[in-house]
Amino acid sequence: MMSASAYGTWPSPIDARLAASHDGRPEFVGSVGDEVWWTEPRPTEAGRRALVRRRADGTTESVLPVPWNVRSRVIEYGGRPWAGADRADDGPLVVFVNFADQRLYAYAPDGSDEPWPLTPVSAVGGGLRWADPQLRLDRGDQGEVWCVLEEFTGEAPTDVRRVIAAVPLDGSAAADRGAVRELSDGRHRFVTGPKLAPDGRQVAWIAWDHPRMPWDGTEVMLGDLADDGTFHNARRLAGGPEESVPQVEWTTDGQVLFVSDRSGWWNLYRADPHRGTVALCPREEEFAGPMWRVGLSWFRPLENGLIATIHGKGTTTLGILDPETGELADIAGPWTEWAETLAVHGSRVVGVAASPHSAYEVVELDTATGRTRIIGAHHRDEVDPAYYPAPRDRVFTGPDGREIHAHIYPPRSPDRVLPDDELPPYVVWAHGGPTGHAALVLDLEIAYFTSRGIGVAEVNYGGSTGYGRAYRNRLREEWGVVDVEDCAAVALALAAEGTADRERLAIRGGSAGGWTTAASLTGTDVYACGTVSYPILDLTGWGTDETHDFESQYLESLVGPLAEVPERYRARSPINRSDRLTVPFVLLQGLDDVICPPVQCERFLAALEGRGIPHAYLAFEGESHGFRRADTMIAALEAELSLYLQTFDIDRSDVPRLELKK
Repeated sequence: MMSASAYGTWPSPIDARLAASHDGRPEFVGSVGDEVWWTEPRPTEAGRRALVRRRADGTTESVLPVPWNVRSRVIEYGGRPWAGADRADDGPLVVFVNFADQRLYAYAPDGSDEPWPLTPVSAVGGGLRWADPQLRLDRGDQGEVWCVLEEFTGEAPTDVRRVIAAVPLDGSAAADRGAVRELSDGRHRFVTGPKLAPDGRQVAWIAWDHPRMPWDGTEVMLGDLADDGTFHNARRLAGGPEESVPQVEWTTDGQVLFVSDRSGWWNLYRADPHRGTVALCPREEEFAGPMWRVGLSWFRPLENGLIATIHGKGTTTLGILDPETGELADIAGPWTEWAETLAVHGSRVVGVAASPHSAYEVVELDTATGRTRIIGAHHRDEVDPAYYPAPRDRVFTGPDGREIHAHIYPPRSPDRVLPDDELPPYVVWAHGGPTGHAALVLDLEIAYFTSRGIGVAEVNYGGSTGYGRAYRNRLREEWGVVDVEDCAAVALALAAEGTADRERLAIRGGSAGGWTTAASLTGTDVYACGTVSYPILDLTGWGTDETHDFESQYLESLVGPLAEVPERYRARSPINRSDRLTVPFVLLQGLDDVICPPVQCERFLAALEGRGIPHAYLAFEGESHGFRRADTMIAALEAELSLYLQTFDIDRSDVPRLELKK
């Protein structure tokens, strides 16, 4: 018989260990002959990324044992870390980046015992780094790999250069940096891997420069391929300072396809040599997203001339586009979110998709039959799905009448009825980025709270992707204002309509979400407490030399030029508003984080010294930006829940009590 219990006291089978074991998702799908390969998280194996292979007979295996970790550090957030090819009788050959040393390795899983290194170790900047590899078995005696090379030239985080380079597969570059051939001219600070035209005579790639970020403005570069494999006569085909192009591909008949937001939405275009640039399916929808990593893919051309594409507004689906008619046929299925990775082989399309009722799975579509099936990372209900939240996609009204998109996850349990005399506590989740998006999918971290009687509101505040460029640009020079206001507007609206308890509102976030959380706690009186993870706390320090090269000038658009508005940097920084902090908080930080380094947390805590604010600081060895190890995620989740229990005066004994210092 169901009983009414106070919110936050409900028993739940979703513990922190279960939530941590299901953290992360498959990424970077690709085909190797008739096989499908991808990378997959392993939280219980020190957070490594495994390379997974699905054989033609349907069996699945991890290709490389512990401790191999297939993950790149190019621009710190990484990028596509592997590529493969089928060599017929010789079997598959794959190249991959190993996280520990950032070297590029080759491996023939059906014919060799161990991977062999292709690139040397560098003593500067943590190693030469590689991303977005593409195998060229037709070049040289044994072939070569074309990829992005990131090379540090000094000790400062911005002492770095990036070019497109060729690495010989014979291993000659493993001890000799000089054996690496540079293919592009290095004029741009950032580049993606090259895409070779079907006739082998031209290459296309994407490039951009500071202070722009790739969602602000990029260029599609077109070059001629010389006999020696270098690129010549490089010229701009599309894009510009206020036009973001996050992906470019070639059709089988030699035309260039790309996604651009020139209309205000990321839409598909074809560069036709006779008619110029042609919009293939103009819609107020997004056919791409922010290029936080190198080598992401939202669309792929098929051999028959059709295009497989991810698209949507807020949520996404997979469709097949006829570029001649503009007809877009969506694929039926339960999935509401497709990750930014697609691969095609013949008539098959493979992607990674999830829904509010299932975690991310590897999904295959046969366009010849219209049949879809799950082929990897199958979702399995470890507990009764009745403990999962039932989210609602909502639009709220913010300051000046602006729309704010959010996903609301009310408390839910199959063996508890809602108390009549109590409103639930709610935690506002601020996503990272801030140029990012909270997807409407099953997340056991959210279920960890909702199944215990604590609601969650994921806010896609102004600046989020998925709603067009104008929505994204709301955050220009307004970071710490618009994001804070939008999160507060959603929290207060939930309280005003009787969904949430006004006195028991909390906020949490990591990275840019950690910034929004800290800025909210030091700039509003909306929340009773907050969880701040690997945050930015000092804009002036972060905008000078306390972060990595990729984001080193991000604040030029988010806040404004530091040289022109230094007071704005000081006024908005939580470290300079610590005297306004009056509520408990927990601060979570990875000690190996070079994006949001621990020094920011340490200075913030020093500024709070003697203030008497209850808080805890948990710093984790071996963790960088974003937690990947199961033991870390367990400790972080339990600490966060304990903060809410203590702050909201909820009595339960099954969670380790976090010591809050003053």
